[in-house]
Amino acid sequence: MATENHVGRFAPSPTGPLHFGSIVAATASYLFAKSQDGKWLLRIEDVDEGRTESGAISSIIETIAALGMEWDGEIVFQSRRKHLYRDALQAIHDFTYPCSCSRRDVTGIYSGKCRKGAAGEARSIRVRVEDEVLSFQDMIRGEQSQNLAKEAGDFVLFRADGYFSYQFAVVVDDHEQGVNQVVRGADLLDSTPRQIHLQRLLGYDTPIYAHLPLALNSQGEKLSKQNLAEPVDAGTEVLFDALEFLGQAPPIELREGSIQEFWKWAIQNWKIENIPKEDRYCR
Repeated sequence: MATENHVGRFAPSPTGPLHFGSIVAATASYLFAKSQDGKWLLRIEDVDEGRTESGAISSIIETIAALGMEWDGEIVFQSRRKHLYRDALQAIHDFTYPCSCSRRDVTGIYSGKCRKGAAGEARSIRVRVEDEVLSFQDMIRGEQSQNLAKEAGDFVLFRADGYFSYQFAVVVDDHEQGVNQVVRGADLLDSTPRQIHLQRLLGYDTPIYAHLPLALNSQGEKLSKQNLAEPVDAGTEVLFDALEFLGQAPPIELREGSIQEFWKWAIQNWKIENIPKEDRYCR
């Protein structure tokens, strides 16, 4: 029986079908939760509704189901949770300010130009950060530190186009869903201090973090929909390749076996300490 003590999640953006890098993240987050007899949630991160590709949501859900990953509870859609984000934004009103700067006005780290008042019509809402080092322990990459003021600057929570930012929505969602372990790609490692900053302002607990090596194409680029990464075929072969990519050394028989046999072996033999730290090329 699943325990409330371990709650993980897979939270893809519906900008296209799942590719191999997505399956690596899904596999790792699933095994991290299920190997601890925990819950695994599926959340569709469509907070930026303008980027949602037609058919992507159904494709993602169908692929996850076909791969035998069983999510707990109902699938959550960010586009249906805006009231939660509005409430959370109001809760930290004293730490935010309206900003009139456009993207063209901002080069590099935001200067805090509008901290004392927007120079024109407010376009977005930013949160203040402190000039201090924020540190956290990553389960794969060890201690991580970032000075938000020097490396990120005051960042946007509500965008000029009327959408809440990813950084804000994901923090509210994880808290509201009881997620206490976040397993995801290393491309989001730099986002983590910003999210921890928001958790502290909102009085939320901070989850455990584990950032996975990125799957690279032959040009050394991260697999992504923008780089035209190919969709995966749902089956044990892609699961086997993902498990091998994650350093788990599965027996070759699993590649041609059933999905049920695959997950039984993978859950029983999962070792997070075997995950490599370095990004890796795909086959």
